Amino acid sequence: MVRSKLAQCTVVALAATTLTASPADAVTGYTPEGVCGSGFGRVKDGTRAVVDDHGAVFGHVYLLYNARTGENCTVTIKTKYVGEPTWTGVNLIRRGRDKPQDAGYYRYYAGPVKAYGKGICVGYQGLVSGIRPGGKFTSSTPVGVGERTAWGNCG
Repeated sequence: MVRSKLAQCTVVALAATTLTASPADAVTGYTPEGVCGSGFGRVKDGTRAVVDDHGAVFGHVYLLYNARTGENCTVTIKTKYVGEPTWTGVNLIRRGRDKPQDAGYYRYYAGPVKAYGKGICVGYQGLVSGIRPGGKFTSSTPVGVGERTAWGNCG
């Protein structure tokens, strides 16, 4: 009886863990927490799908916060073109401040981009494209964008 209850609890715990995983985790093996580092956790309203004009999902962009250091962190994790170096980027938009960013030909994710955030409202933006090294943007280039343009998470 005890063993049966223990097995049931284990199954429930594993299911809960699986249900809280982000979509990018399953594809790349990377998590936003793992990329940003110790102490960072996802914030409310801190996940956006990176989608093209037709609604195809290219990845997800995340906003995280570290209460101990007061830092925000953003990362874009790809779900399309995974393992291929394609132009991928992430911006941390800080109201009235600089806009730190990271962009380049990445295989799995762009970022982490970190900046102090106590008392500073932020937005964030991620981009995943099909542009490979040496390629150029054209009107037919597949591009996905995800962003939160409204100010929030004001520390």
